[in-house]
Amino acid sequence: MEKHNHEHHKHHTHEDHQKIQSSDHQTTSKSDHQHGHHDHHAMMIEDFKKRFWISLVLTVPILALSHMIQQLLGFELTFFGDQYVLFGLSTIVFFYGGWPFLKGLWDELKDKNPGMMTLIAVAITVAYVYSSAVVFGLEGMDFFWELVTLIVIMLLGHWIEMKSVMGASRALELLVQMMPSEAHLVHGDQIKDIKVDELKKEDIILIKANEKIPADGTVVDGESHLDESMLTGESKPVKKSKGDQVIGGSVNGSQSIKVKVSKTGKESYLNKVITLVEEAQKAKSKTQNLANIAARWLTFIAIGAGTATLVTWISLGKPLDFALERMVTVMVISCPHALGLAIPLVVAISTAVSASKGLLIRNRTAFENARKITAMVFDKTGTLTEGKFGVSRHESLSDDIAKEELLSFVASLEQQSEHPIAQGIVKAAKEAKLKLKKVENFESLTAKGIQGKIDGKSWKVVSPRYLKENKIEIPEKAGSDAAETIVFALREEKLIGFIALSDKIREESSKAIETLREKGMKLYMATGDNEKTAKAVSDKLGLDGYYSEVLPHQKVEIIKKLQKEGHFVAMTGDGVNDAPALAQANVGIAVGSGTDVAAETADIILVNSNPKDIANLVLFGRATYNKMIQNLAWATGYNAIALPLATGFIPGLVISPAIGAVFMSLSTVIVAINAQLLKRKMLL
Repeated sequence: MEKHNHEHHKHHTHEDHQKIQSSDHQTTSKSDHQHGHHDHHAMMIEDFKKRFWISLVLTVPILALSHMIQQLLGFELTFFGDQYVLFGLSTIVFFYGGWPFLKGLWDELKDKNPGMMTLIAVAITVAYVYSSAVVFGLEGMDFFWELVTLIVIMLLGHWIEMKSVMGASRALELLVQMMPSEAHLVHGDQIKDIKVDELKKEDIILIKANEKIPADGTVVDGESHLDESMLTGESKPVKKSKGDQVIGGSVNGSQSIKVKVSKTGKESYLNKVITLVEEAQKAKSKTQNLANIAARWLTFIAIGAGTATLVTWISLGKPLDFALERMVTVMVISCPHALGLAIPLVVAISTAVSASKGLLIRNRTAFENARKITAMVFDKTGTLTEGKFGVSRHESLSDDIAKEELLSFVASLEQQSEHPIAQGIVKAAKEAKLKLKKVENFESLTAKGIQGKIDGKSWKVVSPRYLKENKIEIPEKAGSDAAETIVFALREEKLIGFIALSDKIREESSKAIETLREKGMKLYMATGDNEKTAKAVSDKLGLDGYYSEVLPHQKVEIIKKLQKEGHFVAMTGDGVNDAPALAQANVGIAVGSGTDVAAETADIILVNSNPKDIANLVLFGRATYNKMIQNLAWATGYNAIALPLATGFIPGLVISPAIGAVFMSLSTVIVAINAQLLKRKMLL
């Protein structure tokens, strides 16, 4: 039980904070690097968008001038030099629109890792070279329209994909922003505002009410309650007085304090968190997507089948122009337009549909992998619980006062106090629409509680300690849940009731835990809160285990331990203290009520902060993955039919480039329709 002077258990990890070292100058450079990477990614998206629109505009006249399109649509458009105009426009699209793929080909070959870029570049290069040769005298039909539509569709696919999964996280930037830019340096009787990076060890700084702490240090004057929840996970604002440690980035309460700097940004606790986030993000960026694997195999098939077709027909004595046309048809057909849209379309649709249902997807790969989750680690504060002090129960022990009247009297006294527990009681009274009474002679009882007169009678709201000191028996009814804080009400020194407060478990948490357990998952909780509170919440929800009083790096270790045991781990949290673990987990899920930092580090954000959405996430992730597999099958499967026909080896069944184009168009339409069907899967 908690004492009503609202002194809190000193967090056991404050000494550990002193052992954590990092660098503020590194922080700045990391932030700049992260910011630069974010800008670079945004510029790449803009570049693909620009290339797409310009290429699309040029594609219209190219299609109109292509004889194959004219034959298919039954019209004729010819004039002197029309083929050279067609060649010129196609050349612009090939070099301008196709440049990202040509450059990608070089990069992939340099890394000995051919994939989508190699496949696209091979197909457009073969089509361009062959079609150019046809314009300048080679017998055959050009593939310019195939070339430009392939480039346009692939640019569109990459643009959609990059936009949907904006890769660069702003997490490090946001972490750095948690630190104020200036500090109030105390110099004798003078107070001077200086930049935070000018602070030195042993400097005395003034932190005014509601300001952020600019550096780790020790309180030398004053006392206040600090909100450290975004740093340590401790749900209660922690009382700090002379000699107590404070952490840079935490938020001061309603009283000003003076702090002696023990660690500047160079060695700060917050900086360690930044380093952990950065390391975990780097480690997770190596995942390879399915389309790239499919593209690699199709590259080998395209080159192999094309070469075999050319060699076979020449060895059989067929003319070079016939053998070349067969080879080009095979190689162009091997790069299906649909493959460029198979994944991006599903990504765009799943992102939009899930967003409308409260799931924001930031990392596509992690979202697809949600189906693999075998262990889930929850942060407590703000995730399974509301993250705020609320009245969990209140009882009257006197026949002449109703329980609601008791709450009204206690809240009347507590409204004089700025303490979080007091605010929780006042809030409960206001929500119950209770009328608060006038208080006279209000006084704080040091380390024991508060007192005052209401309607001429003496009232006290006190801690269990006061009752023990005054030999007042604590009633059995007040036997506290381990997670509760109990305060007692005395009228004229007679005990007449008590109020219990706690960080309430969200209503949706129990249902979410039950649903996830049905999916066969192991469920754990990791929190910065104390052992008793953690055990109470864990027992109430029936979790498989819990970890209490943990620091950010310890949360990461918990994730790593589960991963070593063979689990595919998801982490759910909302604070800065969760950011490294969110980044380390196979799937990081942030609840939307938390900080921007957690949201920027996570793969998926629950906008409505509703734990049951996690179960929906797993189900929809599975449906999305299935759609991607189906689309890849549709996008590539027709090759099994089209490629043998394109070679011309099957007597009487030689597929022309035009028919090959119809096959490709059909697969593209099927992929698009199939992706749209995903909307029906989100029945949440």
